[in-house]
Amino acid sequence: MKTVQRVIRDVPQHWVGDGFPVRSLFSYVGRNEFDPFLLLDYAGPHDFAPDEAKRGVGEHPHRGFETVTILYQGELEHRDSSGSRGAIGPGDVQWMTAASGVVHEEFHSRRFANEGGTLEMVQLWVNLRSTDKTAPPKYQDLRDDQFPRVVLPDDAGTVRVIAGELGDAKGPASTFSPINLWDVQLTGKAATTLTVPSGHTCVVIVQRGKVQVNESSIQAVELALLERSGDSVVLEAKSESRVLLMTGEPLGEPVVGQGPFVMNTREEIRAAIADYQAGKMGRLD
Repeated sequence: MKTVQRVIRDVPQHWVGDGFPVRSLFSYVGRNEFDPFLLLDYAGPHDFAPDEAKRGVGEHPHRGFETVTILYQGELEHRDSSGSRGAIGPGDVQWMTAASGVVHEEFHSRRFANEGGTLEMVQLWVNLRSTDKTAPPKYQDLRDDQFPRVVLPDDAGTVRVIAGELGDAKGPASTFSPINLWDVQLTGKAATTLTVPSGHTCVVIVQRGKVQVNESSIQAVELALLERSGDSVVLEAKSESRVLLMTGEPLGEPVVGQGPFVMNTREEIRAAIADYQAGKMGRLD
């Protein structure tokens, strides 16, 4: 069983743009202890009144990693300089591989802005190996009905497999390195033991309810980072709860970041800035 290494609690909320009130539960700044995961922002739940304003984050670049947006409530619209665009709703996921460089924007959909409602989402940054940071950009538009559901024993709950594998279920997301990304719904009727890869970084985020993660009690919105050794995680909720569990094989490479760029060296950061300024990552029409 993986041991809980530490728990992150009481993270203050701040705004990203004018559309995303987020708690940054972790980032790579200081030390890259969540390798291969770089950053996780949890947005909401936040109620927006009907508005004609275009809320969100305008045109900006990325290079060297992937952004994964899991939407629970609300509706978002995305477009980028590779020509990809789309809208996602509750249960959907967009997986954008910035890699060699892309310019994109993210806003509340026009319908959601006009009608108002509750926004709740997670955005995760996933690092890429140095050899994959020069890959062409890619966009995966993943819908809720694409994700297999695994029913847990003893009516303990269900797991949506977004990426990786759980038993015979394989998530539809394509990843550059071994990653599991599981959306876990717990009924509170029984404890459940999930098998996870030994050697992987393992993170459990409680989004709703209160959950015993091995020997530690975690509630919304809190995070447990587990030791890499061990091959199981025990989850026990006393009432209906939701958990995001993710594991990833560490890349073990240097991480140098500045704003929207995450590379391996300071020279690569300077090159990314120059390429963006020269228009080499494209523009939005």
